[in-house]
Amino acid sequence: METPHQLAARFSEVFLNGKWIANTNYKENLATVSWQQAIYKIESLNTIGILTFHINYYLKGVLKVLEGGTLDIKDKYSFDAPPITSYTDWDNLYTDLITNAEKFASHINHLSPEQLEAPFVDPKYGSYRRNIEAMIEHAYYHLGQISLIKKMILTKQTN
Repeated sequence: METPHQLAARFSEVFLNGKWIANTNYKENLATVSWQQAIYKIESLNTIGILTFHINYYLKGVLKVLEGGTLDIKDKYSFDAPPITSYTDWDNLYTDLITNAEKFASHINHLSPEQLEAPFVDPKYGSYRRNIEAMIEHAYYHLGQISLIKKMILTKQTN
């Protein structure tokens, strides 16, 4: 089993600095997305902005628990993104995601092996490890979507 440090490194790969699995990460991939691209709608797909909000919603919710708070997030609100109408709106969302990811990785790094195996809020949610691993897997899933949508937008914009 991975140590907290190894798990934190794997988490950081998808959000902050990795290239091994997806050849990119959220920080790098989203850094070159304009606010207009973040709201660009392709058929029935979610926008990059909505997907960024969605992954940050869960990141913030689980981070709150890692910081000693309560688990207050609800799936039904995870796509309720406020409108992005300017560079500032998009930059604030991007910055919030990256800041939350940095804090999240730090908290993982400081967990003891015993804490990692402890129940997460309620035993029905499994352990801290299970929830952190789910966050990593969920993040890769949506990073793939964001990468494909970004390529589709760039193709449309160059044609």
